[in-house]
Order: sequence, then structure tokens, then C-alpha cells
Amino acid sequence: MNLDQLRSFVEVAQTGHFTRAAEHLHLAQPSLSRQISTLERELGVELFHRVRGNVALTSAGERLLPLARRMLADADTARNEMAELAGLRRGRIRLGATPTLCTSLVAEVIAEFHERYPGVDIEILERGSRTLLSALMEGALDLALIVTSVSSGEARAVLDREPILSERLVVVSAASRPDPFGTASPDHGRGLELSELAAVPQIAFPVNYDLRVAMDAAYGAAGLTPVVAVEGVEMDAALRFAERGIGVAVVPAMVAVDRPALRATPLAGNALTRTVSLARRSDMAPTHASAALQALVREIADRLTSADSATGALLSRVS
Repeated sequence: MNLDQLRSFVEVAQTGHFTRAAEHLHLAQPSLSRQISTLERELGVELFHRVRGNVALTSAGERLLPLARRMLADADTARNEMAELAGLRRGRIRLGATPTLCTSLVAEVIAEFHERYPGVDIEILERGSRTLLSALMEGALDLALIVTSVSSGEARAVLDREPILSERLVVVSAASRPDPFGTASPDHGRGLELSELAAVPQIAFPVNYDLRVAMDAAYGAAGLTPVVAVEGVEMDAALRFAERGIGVAVVPAMVAVDRPALRATPLAGNALTRTVSLARRSDMAPTHASAALQALVREIADRLTSADSATGALLSRVS
């Protein structure tokens, strides 16, 4: 059993298809099939059901998959740590982040990190917080920026979670059109009430979005049903739809930075906030590169919260 065989096994398991797996791995399909057959022969079990072109894991394959992922992750860690004997001149970090953080905090972090350490590659996994936590548990990530708490007992036992930033939610609308809330008037200096927001057509995220879950819970607790103009769009589309005046969208404050085509109005009170946390496995020592990235995330979080701007006022450092 070798790493190439395990890598091929994991890719077939993920894609559910030998041809697509071979393409992703830049292998000829016969070579990939031979690797899987050799692995099955060495282990003495069948790993896949093969029926009319469809591929599914057997019970043995299901047992092997998390083990194979951890073995590949350990091999990557060993490779990176050996590379770091020469300092931060080369290496690789696997960073996970939610879509909203990828368009704001992560973009700032990656740009500055590459300036300081141009030889270190960063691999980004953009998913929801729950998926990122699972990837950390499996050893597929070194670090993750998440916006939800560590919920399961297993995760709490294995993961370290460091809250770094608290961020208020804002409502974005088209700057080129009249303010749908009339927020220029003095009585809106307090921020926007949920009852005012619910009456305006909104651009809603998919139901599995952490942000959508939080807003649905807030509306439900207040006994409100929002007017929805468009539903199920991702963050980039939501911002563009808001710029065109299709509706308004509730987004984290950082997402509205440097978007002159959008008007950002804070929500009233401090209840609708989210905490950004940096998570990693507690049973794995950080590499030099990942430690440097963690330090830079903290540095940029401090910089954002101390910014003398309207956006900076919507952020606070979590100590």
C-alpha cells in the first residue's frame, strides 16, 4: 500500500467515477484502475461496488476512507515540516473559510501573507462552517476561519477554537437609488429595526447558509415574515443583485467594505452579530507556516477593529 494508491482511492470515492478521478489526478484510466485493483488485492477486500459504470463504496471502502484521508494529511504535514527546515521560504498551508470571509477577511490575509512569504502556497477550501469543521477533524485542513460554534462533543475534544472578531450585520442596498428605509432621517440613527427590514423585498441566501439560519431565527422570534424578492443565491450574486436594486441583503459588515455601489445600513441593537473564530486541531502541532498565518490573521483583525471608519465601528476584537 502506498500514497499514490490511497490518493487514487480517495479521489474515486469523492467523484464516484473512475474516468473523472483519473482526469483530476492526471492519470490514464487503466493506470488508476490498476492502482485500485492492486490496493484491493493487498488489503484482501473489495473497496468499490462496480455496476454499469456506477461506483459506490463497499462497507470496507467506507471504513478505509477516513483512514486514507488522515494518512494523506499526515504525509502532507510531514512534507511541509521538512520543507520548513529551510525556513518560511517554501511550504503549503490548507486554509478553510466560509464564503463571506473569503470575500473580506481572507482576501486581506492572503494578499499580505504572499507579500511576506511568497514561497509558501495556500490552498483554500471555501465551504460552510460545519463542513470546514468536519474537514479539520479529518485532517484535511490546517486552519479554518468559521462563524459558528463548535457544537459536537467530539469536535470540542479535538479542536481549538479562538474567537478573533465580532461583527455586526448590515443591510446593503443600491447606492444609486433612493434609500428604501429613508435612513438619512434622524430617527434612523439608532439602526434598522427588524420590522422595518421585513417589509422591504430581500435577497435571501440558501437555507443552509449560517447567515440565513440566523436571520430566519431572528424573524421567527419576532413573529415576522420577510418579503423575499429572490431566494437561494450565493454571496457574490446577492451583492450584485443589491447593487442593481433588485432587493436588499443582510450581510456581515466586512463584506460591504470597498463597495461604493452599495449603501450599508446597520441593524438596530447588538443581537444580530456573528463571531469569527480561528479553528485548528489541538492534537497537531502547527507548522511554522500555519503559525505565521495565525499570527497574521490576529494582526489584521486588530487592524480592522481599530480602523477609524464606519465599518471599523461595526467590528470589535474578541479577547
